[in-house]
Amino acid sequence: MKKGAAMTKRDVDGVSGRAVASQMAFPLRRVTAMTSDRFINGPSNVAARAWLARSQWPDGRLWLWGPSGTGKTHLLTVWAHEHDATVLDAQLFSKSSAGGRIRVQGNLAIDNADSPGDEATMLHLLNDAFSQGDRVLMAGRLPPSRSHFMLPDLASRLRATATTATGEPEDDLRATLLLSLLADRQLVVSQSVTDWLWRHLPRTGNALVSAVERLDEAALVRKQPITRALALEMLPDLLMPEE
Repeated sequence: MKKGAAMTKRDVDGVSGRAVASQMAFPLRRVTAMTSDRFINGPSNVAARAWLARSQWPDGRLWLWGPSGTGKTHLLTVWAHEHDATVLDAQLFSKSSAGGRIRVQGNLAIDNADSPGDEATMLHLLNDAFSQGDRVLMAGRLPPSRSHFMLPDLASRLRATATTATGEPEDDLRATLLLSLLADRQLVVSQSVTDWLWRHLPRTGNALVSAVERLDEAALVRKQPITRALALEMLPDLLMPEE
C-alpha cells in the first residue's frame, strides 16, 4: 500500500487498522492547494527549502519552525508528497484505549510537533522511524529548545534534532501572498483595495491569512464585494493607521 495512504489501514500491535480508526483519528492534510508550484519562494524561506532538498538529515530527522502563516505546513505537505510520507497532526495524538500504539511504515511528516497530544506516541513514532531507517519531518511554531516536553527522552531526542526556520515574508512575498490567498478563495478584489490592504496590514503572514479569512466570511454572509469600508469594519484590530 502507498505510504501516504490513510492511517486507518495500518496495523497497530496486532489490532486491525479498522479497529484503530475508532480509537485514534489522524486525518490526512488536504493537499489540493498545497502543491510545490503554488508555494511562494522568497528569502524568508530559502534556508528551509535548502534543508528540505537534502537527501539526508542527521539521524534522519528535521524540525521546521517559524511563525504562523509562513508556509511551514505547505512545505511539510509538499515534502510528504515528494517522499511518499504519511502526514500526522501531533495535536491529535492520544493514548489508545486498547493498549496498542500506532505504527507507521515509511517516511513521516508531523505537523504541530511542538504541542503533541500524547508525548509517548510521538516518542514511539520517532524510535520506530529511526530503527526502520525512515525520515521524519516535524513542523511547529517554536524550535525544540523553546518547546516544553514532559518526557525527558522525547525532549533530549528533539533537542538533538537538526532545525531550520521560515521567517516573516518580505514585502515582495507579502504582496504575492495576499493575491494568492484571495485567488485561493476565488475572491475578486480591486487592485486599489488590495494595494491598500497590503500597505495597512501588519507585515506578517498570519495577519494576511487572518484578514483574508475574515473578509471572505463577511463578504459571503453579506453577499457584497470586499471594499475598503468592509475591511475597516472587519479588521479594526489588524489595520495600521493611515500615515
